[in-house]
Amino acid sequence: QVQLVESGGGLVQPGGSLRLSCAASGGTFSSYVMSWYRKAPGKERELVAFITSAGIGTNYAKSVKGRFTISRDNAKNTVYLQMNSLKPEDTAVYYCTARLGLHIYWGLGSQVTVSS
Repeated sequence: QVQLVESGGGLVQPGGSLRLSCAASGGTFSSYVMSWYRKAPGKERELVAFITSAGIGTNYAKSVKGRFTISRDNAKNTVYLQMNSLKPEDTAVYYCTARLGLHIYWGLGSQVTVSS
C-alpha cells in the first residue's frame, strides 16, 4: 500500500508560481509512474503531467505545457510540480498519483487558487 501526501498549494496571484510536492511512503517509489491530476469545480478531472519511474520521460497536458514542470527525487520518495505563469483557470484541487501496472494510488489533494 502506498500513501501519498501532497503539499505546497495555496492562494497565488495570476502570473505567480507555486511548487507542489507529493511525498510517498510504502511500496517502492522508484517503480511507480507518478502523475499529477487536477479537478476544478464543474470540470472533468484532467491529467496534468506524468513522469516515468526513472524520471527520463515526461508528458504534459496542452493547457500547461511550457508553464508546468514535473520532476521526481527517488532518493526522497517525492515528486514535484513546478507551476509558473499561473492563470485563474489553473484553480483546482491537485492530486498526486502513483501507478504500477493496474494499481493506482491517490493522494488527498492540495487546493491551488489563482486569483487577484
